[in-house]
Amino acid sequence: MRVGSRLFWLSVLSCFVLGSCGRSEAVVEIALHPTKANILYIATNDYIYKSRDEGRTWQNISAGMTHSRVITLAIDPLFPANIVAGTKGDAVFKSYDGGQRWVSRRTGLDDVTISSVVHQLVFAPGSSSHIFAASSLGVFESEDGGETWIKRMEGMRDVLMVITLDFDPRQPQTLYAGTSGGVYKSIDGARNWNMVNHGLVASDVLKSSRALGVTRIKVDPHEPDTVYTATLNGLYKTNDGGQSWVRIGESLSDQMLSDLVLDPSLLHVMYVSNRDGVFKSEDAGVTWESRNAGLSNVNIRALAMSAVDSNLLYAGTNGKGLFRSLDSGLSWEAVPLVVEESA
Repeated sequence: MRVGSRLFWLSVLSCFVLGSCGRSEAVVEIALHPTKANILYIATNDYIYKSRDEGRTWQNISAGMTHSRVITLAIDPLFPANIVAGTKGDAVFKSYDGGQRWVSRRTGLDDVTISSVVHQLVFAPGSSSHIFAASSLGVFESEDGGETWIKRMEGMRDVLMVITLDFDPRQPQTLYAGTSGGVYKSIDGARNWNMVNHGLVASDVLKSSRALGVTRIKVDPHEPDTVYTATLNGLYKTNDGGQSWVRIGESLSDQMLSDLVLDPSLLHVMYVSNRDGVFKSEDAGVTWESRNAGLSNVNIRALAMSAVDSNLLYAGTNGKGLFRSLDSGLSWEAVPLVVEESA
C-alpha cells in the first residue's frame, strides 16, 4: 500500500483498507442509492466501484476519471443517475449515467489544485441542480448541477479549510459548516457566514488548524434547531441553532470520531464511529451502546445508512473492508469486493 495514498487532511486517521481476492483497497467513501437499497457505491484510493446486487458483485466504474483520489460522492436525490465526485487534487467530476462515464466539472474551481481536497459534496434539499462543496479552499456553490461553481466564504474567519456541510431541512437557506476554525452558520444560502462556536472551541486555540478537527456536522431531521458536530475531540450538540454547544458522549471509549449518522425515521436515534467501532444512542447522545458484533476490525472509517431502510447500515473499516448490518448494527457481515470483469 502506498504511503502517499494515506494522506488525508485528518492525518491522525490511518488508511482504511478493503481487502478481498488478493486486492487491498482503501475505502474512503460509501454512497447509497436514495430509493433502491440494492445499489451502492464505494470510492477507493484508485477507483470507484458500483454494486447492483447489495454488494455481492462489483463493477469498476471509473471511466473518465483521473488517478486523483476520490474523497466524496453525492447522489442526486431526484435523479439518481446523476452523481458528483470530489477528489484530492482534481476538483469535481460528474456522471450522468449512474457512474458509467465521468466528466470533469471544474469551472470556477480552477484554484482547486493538487494541494487541495474536496471533502464533501451535498445536494440542497429537494434539488437536483443546487450543490455545495466543502473543500480545503472553502465553500463552493453550484446552481446548475455542478457545471459551474462560485466561492462562498463571506464572513468566515480563522478558517483554513471546510470539511463538512449540512442543511436545515425546513429552511434550506440555513446551512452549517464544520471548519478548521469550528462551526459557522449561514441563514441566506451561504452568501454570508457567522461563527457559532460558543462552548465549542476555546478562543486560545481557535487559530490552530487542529483546534477542533471537525469530521461531520449533522442537523437533526426531527428537531432542526438541534445540530450535532463530530470531531477528533469528541461529540458536541446544540439545541438552539448553534448559539451554544455542550459536549456529549463523554462515555465513549474513543473521542476521535470518524463519522456520524442520524436516523431520519426514529427520533433521537444516532450512530457514531471511531477506532473502537460503531456506537448507537437512542436518547440523543446521552447514553451509548457498542454495536460491533461481527466486525473483524473495529477501526471504522465511514458509516452510511440506507434512505430506504434505516436498519440497513454499511461500515468501512481499517484493514478488513466493508461490512453490512441488517439490524441497526446488532450484527455485521463482511461484504467482499468481488469485481466483475469488464466486457
